[in-house]
Amino acid sequence: MAGRWIEQWEPEDEKFWRGTGEKTARRNLWFSVLSEHVGFSIWSLWSVMVLFMGPEYGIDPAGKFFLISTATLVGAVVRVPYTFAVALFGGRNWTVFSALSLLVPTGFAFAVMEPGTSYTTFVAVAALTGIGGGNFASSMTNINAFFPLRKKGWALGLNAGGGNIGVPVIQLVGLLVIGTAGAAHPRIILGVYLPFIVVAAVCAWFRMDNLRPVQNDTGAALQAVRERHTWIMAVLYIGTFGSFIGYSFAFGLVLQTQFGRTPLQAASLTFIGPLLGSLIRPVGGWLADRYGGARITLWNFAGMAAATGVVVYAAGTESLAVFLVGFIALFVLSGLGNGSTFKMIPGIFHAQGIAKGLRGEEAAAYGRRLSGASMGLIGAVGALGGLAINLAFRQSFQTSGSGTAAFWSFLVFYAVCFALTWSVYLRRPAAVSAKPQLSYAEV
Repeated sequence: MAGRWIEQWEPEDEKFWRGTGEKTARRNLWFSVLSEHVGFSIWSLWSVMVLFMGPEYGIDPAGKFFLISTATLVGAVVRVPYTFAVALFGGRNWTVFSALSLLVPTGFAFAVMEPGTSYTTFVAVAALTGIGGGNFASSMTNINAFFPLRKKGWALGLNAGGGNIGVPVIQLVGLLVIGTAGAAHPRIILGVYLPFIVVAAVCAWFRMDNLRPVQNDTGAALQAVRERHTWIMAVLYIGTFGSFIGYSFAFGLVLQTQFGRTPLQAASLTFIGPLLGSLIRPVGGWLADRYGGARITLWNFAGMAAATGVVVYAAGTESLAVFLVGFIALFVLSGLGNGSTFKMIPGIFHAQGIAKGLRGEEAAAYGRRLSGASMGLIGAVGALGGLAINLAFRQSFQTSGSGTAAFWSFLVFYAVCFALTWSVYLRRPAAVSAKPQLSYAEV
């Protein structure tokens, strides 16, 4: 079993897929989800740790927002090399390594999590947890290669949703610890995750496969960088995934800072939004498979803008109940949009291959080649949206003591994403135009 490689992989071949392909792909998907789940938990570790950091730590709200921003930044940056690691080392091999590497930030956090530790040390350890964010890029690139185009929305949505759910799970563990042992015992959380990390790595070692046909393609990477659709989708992914991860990291701090919630009160609410947003991500992928990713994404951004308006109203009236309704709606819609936007990526490049005159497996191969090359970059830029959200909250609270200004900026950005989705992927070309144009309505 050790070091096993699959030499030939043709998911678009119906006979191959029904015979052995689907069973193998699904097995790899489940254990990819497990590893990515743990990665997301460790990446979002400091969104929980800051709830334990009372006055005795001597860190103000702006300092806490900077801690979670540091983890977000590193997680975004490492997504690019993690994307290429799959082809270089093998999806199974890299999953094992990336899982085991999570022992480093978790172990360091266990060692330093106590009053009296310098703020610089906390920033350094928070930066280390960012490697958990890289697991998403390698996992999505790996699973994208296993499934045929018609199944990618569902598979990528399930893979990402199972990973995203690592955020509310670690927040629930934090709630359990605060509610039972109290806010003075954050090390219990870390003690829970150290063996969990090892389990994920061992499962990947024994149950996953490497695909020999998956190879790094420098030409595809350079072409993806030059493609305008790569950058358009990166902007849209900022709006969906950037919102999800940014709000997930900041939700508890916003409740504490703007509404004066205690650590226990904040922890009892923090997990709800990320949980619902994670669970609905596969639904976004399924809806995109059925109705077209661009259509789902368009109306999703309209909903996110409306939900942000509700949050702004609630902040102005200081209504916690209305605020929670609007904020949780943002989580749900960001999760739905995560699924639909990622479905769009392989569909766009497959449609582009057809426009170039390619057909059948040639068009599918072209789509896989460019979508695989672009996913890491799109995922990295999207994660930077989470950094922007955390920094916007930090600045807003630092200058006005409220997050309202930050929410207004988010509302404007969602309106921009709505307009971009419509104008590029859904607007019908003029009937008088003699120049053939691609219709991306079904991507």
